[in-house]
Amino acid sequence: MEALRTDLVSARLVTLLGPGGAGKTRLSQEVAEGVGDTARDGVWLAELAPVDDPADVPEAVLTAVGARETVLYRAGAEEMRAVTASEGQDTAVERLVEHCGRRRMLIVLDNCEHVVDAAARLTEEILARCPHLTVLATSREPLGVPGESLRPVEPLPEPAALRLLADRGAAARPGFRVDADEATAAACAEICRRLDGLPLAIELAAARLRMLTPRQIADRLDDRFRLLTSGSRTVLPRQQTLRAVVDWSWDLLDADERDVLGRLSVFAGGCDLAAAEAVCGPAALDALGSLVDKSLVVAAPVTDRSNGDGMRYRLLETVAEYAGERLDESGARATTARAHLTYYRELARTTDPLLRGPQQLAAVERLEREYENLRTALRHAVAERDEQEALSLTLSLVWYWQMRDLRVEARNWFVEVMALGPDPFTEPVTPAQPVWERCTSAPPPMTGEVLAEARRGVHLAHLACMDTELDAWQQPGAQAKLRAIADTYEPGMPQTCSSPGLLWFYAVMLVGDMARLREIMDATLRTCRATPGYEWELAGGLQMRAQMLANRTDWAGDALRDADESLEIYRRLGDAWGMAEALSGRAEARERVGEYRLAAVDYRAAAEHAERLGAHAQVDILDARLGSVLLEAGESEEGERILRDVIERTRGTGHNGAMPAARLFLAGRLGMTGRTAQAGEQLRLLREEFSIAHFVVFDAFILAAEAWIDTLEGRHEECLTKVRKSLERAEDPLSTAIAPHMRSAYLTIAAMAMARLDGGRQAADGARCLGAADAVLPPGHVASGMERDARERAVERIREALDDEAYDAAYAEGGRLSVKEAAALV
Repeated sequence: MEALRTDLVSARLVTLLGPGGAGKTRLSQEVAEGVGDTARDGVWLAELAPVDDPADVPEAVLTAVGARETVLYRAGAEEMRAVTASEGQDTAVERLVEHCGRRRMLIVLDNCEHVVDAAARLTEEILARCPHLTVLATSREPLGVPGESLRPVEPLPEPAALRLLADRGAAARPGFRVDADEATAAACAEICRRLDGLPLAIELAAARLRMLTPRQIADRLDDRFRLLTSGSRTVLPRQQTLRAVVDWSWDLLDADERDVLGRLSVFAGGCDLAAAEAVCGPAALDALGSLVDKSLVVAAPVTDRSNGDGMRYRLLETVAEYAGERLDESGARATTARAHLTYYRELARTTDPLLRGPQQLAAVERLEREYENLRTALRHAVAERDEQEALSLTLSLVWYWQMRDLRVEARNWFVEVMALGPDPFTEPVTPAQPVWERCTSAPPPMTGEVLAEARRGVHLAHLACMDTELDAWQQPGAQAKLRAIADTYEPGMPQTCSSPGLLWFYAVMLVGDMARLREIMDATLRTCRATPGYEWELAGGLQMRAQMLANRTDWAGDALRDADESLEIYRRLGDAWGMAEALSGRAEARERVGEYRLAAVDYRAAAEHAERLGAHAQVDILDARLGSVLLEAGESEEGERILRDVIERTRGTGHNGAMPAARLFLAGRLGMTGRTAQAGEQLRLLREEFSIAHFVVFDAFILAAEAWIDTLEGRHEECLTKVRKSLERAEDPLSTAIAPHMRSAYLTIAAMAMARLDGGRQAADGARCLGAADAVLPPGHVASGMERDARERAVERIREALDDEAYDAAYAEGGRLSVKEAAALV
């Protein structure tokens, strides 16, 4: 209101623009009441909504300002016609100029959109001939008069929308509060958001509170035009229901505008001009301009790093639902949805390669901006059971989903798409043939071995999301499928040099063929080095091998070399994501050999690259690892602060691997510093909040930490129960590959508990477990702080119960035991 009153001092025509129900009329009246000296001779409201004939506009304004006493203020259309017929339009304009010419006054022209040309001509003439006159107009499109100052009346932001709902809701149902409880607050926020903050729609929803709860209203907004029908009897008919509001706007459109508006309803999250033209046809450009002017399409500027600045167009949800109904009525839904699918399949297919190189950030931003449209296109392909389109879309999004850590959503899409075609890993499996081109290098249809590889690719991408549904992969059928996948490819095949083909190595790992893993990675690198144009694939293979080798202390030197070469290639290619991954791999390798400060430098640098890409989930994981190595490096206060920060900012974010890692690292720190109750609480929350605790390796880590806390707090039997479970999980091939040192850690924790059981009578077996633990450590293993702490406590406890000779004998005996024999002692 303050801004508008300022406008009215400096501009002689100010037009409030906005969709129906935005509150333009009420706002204009509130502003007009306080304009002061701008209208010292009075403010006059000319309501144009009842005017059916544009020729009647001058007489309607003349009557409104009181210059014609024979016609009632706000007279109807018939009275207007009678007067106009008797005196003529020109006479009405002259009388209006005569009346306003010497006065300093404000005329409010309300609801100009259906007579916009006539209103514009009249306004231009009276402003030119009445030097002290000011006009405040409300309309759904500009008048287009020289000197016009436009003020869009935007939908209410959420706090204001909630205040309106609270006020009108309390009037409809005494005692109603939008913040009565958490469920009510969530439902009210949803109502305001889905009604686009339109005041009229919110008021209509508030009226329904007499018979429905906020949750019931929110759940029924998909049918909003039947729901929101109980408006005030005192307002114009077109403002009494939500449908009437939009009907009024629709009736003012020409055929092209209606056609384009209907087709625009298939977009989700808006679109740019190229998409609108591709989906809506050649009329899109002209129609978009007029639809924006008529407040039915919202236009906002966006910056595209690859295409430069442009405009993005979207429909308010209410308009989109109405336009969608009209599109169905026209019979054009199927062709429009197909055009939408084709356009966004091509956008995904051609943007995917740009995720690997200097245009990476622009490509990520484009896919993020169009993500709702991509999901809509994919949903349509699945609903139509169009396997080729669905394959192309999902395979084009595999890398984006990986970069954005959208594994749960990706898994769900893969399941849908896998169901559209045959399972390529059903026995008897057809061995894969070499495929040198990407399955998405050309638009569908795919044929022959490319189609076969595309089908395999979706299944492999689904396998890579296995940590989101681990229980399912433990079933006999799933285990058989893993064996089939492992047998389908040979090391070094071209399609296994990049995702998703590269992911077949997971199957090899999960069936326990650990010896073949190194062979696969080595063969992959040989193929990449020998194939022109495979530089990015070479960097990815090196980075992947570095991460695998980093988990084996005896191979950590090789891991550092691979990570360095990978980093150099990614840097040359300008791939920030790759640089982050390579730095992370190098940091892990340095961590394994105890170079904690150098590892911290790499984790920080990796996080900077990930931050630039907006890869927040990756930043969280890198920060969790950073906090851990800072603890190991003796920078305990900083390390603990970072871990707590990661936990806080990932709270409630769903499937994010950073939170459990941070809680686990923090629990170790708390336990080592005597804060065992706090450590136990971190582990309890970890179990409660994160489903990946069912992941065999991570579950073993958690069990070990819980067992360690148990024995620190004197619950030695409970400790051993958990250690037994951990040792079982340690035999899993994946555990052996990822954490070969953990069996030693489990036996050490068991030794701590055994030293205190039965008054120390099991201390000798504890010493044997300790001897076995030291014997099975991988060569060159550098113990973590928690491992060192556990071992020191185990030795101290056992020596309290045994003399030196008994300790040395039992310890030596344990060194000759196998892990299975030592586990039997537990």
